[in-house]
Formats: sequence, structure tokens, C-alpha cells
Amino acid sequence: MSAKDRLEQTNALIERLMEQYPSETRAFLHFMKAAQSGPAMDAKHKELVNVALAVAAQCEWCIALHVKGALDAGATRDEVMEAAFQAVLMHGGPALMYLTPVVEALDAFEA
Repeated sequence: MSAKDRLEQTNALIERLMEQYPSETRAFLHFMKAAQSGPAMDAKHKELVNVALAVAAQCEWCIALHVKGALDAGATRDEVMEAAFQAVLMHGGPALMYLTPVVEALDAFEA
């Protein structure tokens, strides 16, 4: 499955959850917006943190979402990879294997 497929699945899931579980989904999206709205870090750096956390959590859907978000916020390929390697540093070999979907997402979403 490609990074673009994972991103499409993420969007489809949110749409379906909004239909079937609107209050829970709205609450999560509201929290997400609030957590991302702080002024101390810009969007690019928040997305780079999220890339590292997605690798550590071994969530391929999260990796696709946040690699795209980081690129859209102006991050370079090297910045994304450096963030991803921070997860490897802290999480070891299993996180290293999740650099595969990071590289795939970079290849798919780089302009």
C-alpha cells in the first residue's frame, strides 16, 4: 500500500467516523487543533516532532499524514529524515524499519 493510499484511508476513516460517531470525532479533532495551536513552535517543527512520534509508534498512516504535513509546512527531505532518525535513536531497530514508509511517503509527496 502506498503512502497516498494510507492518506486516503485516513481521510475516509475520519469522514466515516464523522457520520457514525460525530461527537467523539469532533472532540478528537477539536483537541488536535488545540494541541497544534500553541505559539512556541511553528507548524513545520510540530510536524517534524509528529513524524518522529509516528515512527516510534509504528503507525504507517500517521507517518504518511505527518510526512506530508511536514513537507507542506516547508520541511526538507533531510529534516524529515533527521526527525525520523531521532525516533530510531530512542526506539531502536524496530523504529529503523519504519523508515521504509517514511522514505516512501517522502517519495510520494515531495514536490
